[in-house]
Amino acid sequence: MTTKPSVALHHMGIWVTDFDMMVALYRRIFGFHMSDQGNYDPDRRVAFLTLDPASHHTFVIGEGRAKGSISTINQISFRADGLAGVRSYWEVIEAEEMITRFETRTHGNAWSLYFWDPEGNRVEVFADTPWHVAQPFSNPVDFAMTDDEIMAMTEELVNADATHRPFDDWRADTAKALSGK
Repeated sequence: MTTKPSVALHHMGIWVTDFDMMVALYRRIFGFHMSDQGNYDPDRRVAFLTLDPASHHTFVIGEGRAKGSISTINQISFRADGLAGVRSYWEVIEAEEMITRFETRTHGNAWSLYFWDPEGNRVEVFADTPWHVAQPFSNPVDFAMTDDEIMAMTEELVNADATHRPFDDWRADTAKALSGK
């Protein structure tokens, strides 16, 4: 097998119908810095947003999606620093008037908050758990519970699944598989 050069997913972009609203929403929720904004043709604007001072942009919002068209995005996922980080965004989303649909789940290997932006794009904020289970695996989780309660509930669900193991073991096996050894 020929070794492929190393790459990493770095940024993504979405088309929107209401440019100003969507740029404001994503900046308000996530705290994006706008690196640049301009027109990529005379009638359509684009915003380059980042959360990383080493990257000009990690998220791009472009004007030009047809009104009434459905989103073709499965999900846009943001990794949080632990369960407390996901809970913090849960509180933000609960208070955000423009977000009318959201849900919280555990996938065994992650705790996730999903919400749908006003144009139907599904957004996830997640944090890894210490465990791995085969996917798909999805159960509701109530972020009104304490961290200890969520941890215990997740561990009980994971331990009931025959595929469970420590996430570090899965990572080691995946690193080995990716290295071709």
